[in-house]
Amino acid sequence: GHFIIFLSYQYFFHLCFFACNYFHFSTVCIGQREFQDQYFDSPGFELTLRDFWLRKRKGCWELKCPISTGEPSEEQSLAAKLCTQYKEITNLPEIQQRVKKVIKGTCGDRDTETASLQEDELWLRQLNLVCFAEFTTVRRSFTLEEGVQIDLDQADFGYHVGEIEVLIPEGGDVHSAQEKIRNAAQKLGLNGDERVEGKMNVYLKRYHPEHYAKLLSAHVL
Repeated sequence: GHFIIFLSYQYFFHLCFFACNYFHFSTVCIGQREFQDQYFDSPGFELTLRDFWLRKRKGCWELKCPISTGEPSEEQSLAAKLCTQYKEITNLPEIQQRVKKVIKGTCGDRDTETASLQEDELWLRQLNLVCFAEFTTVRRSFTLEEGVQIDLDQADFGYHVGEIEVLIPEGGDVHSAQEKIRNAAQKLGLNGDERVEGKMNVYLKRYHPEHYAKLLSAHVL
């Protein structure tokens, strides 16, 4: 069946900014939830060293892939400094196919191979994928304007961070998404001088410094 691949643009900020500024404009709280994330990779970090992030959240698989844009323009370089940019895939057969391609370097035969990879334990074992990070997050979410979501995250390892996110379908208006991020950041009083780290960066730095150092060397982080 058909499925949609989304492009995700995320801007991280310190929570104190939101506490100080969110009363000055209209936000709508859309709820609070708690979820556990498990991230998977091969022992040699073949996925994350290529900036592929495979995770299981609330029983559902997600894959974040790098957005390949060729040579970045000046505007794209500016946007990259402002926010992280990924493709987000939630269709399991497509995730399995892409992960297999990254790890094995070949596409393989989709029809014959995917059928044998459906069960979690089986396909993870066949591709030698192991969990390298696991944490729980309490998230409060707000909408600022159409298409712009603000998440306030408290991870169970003691890190709190805010995130502005805009999701668009693949092939959608990238410039508009980046503009929405910029406008939301300005409304929050964020000037973009400091690149705030997301939860995974802090988790790896704290608990898996060797993995973190390899990702720095590969210019993934």
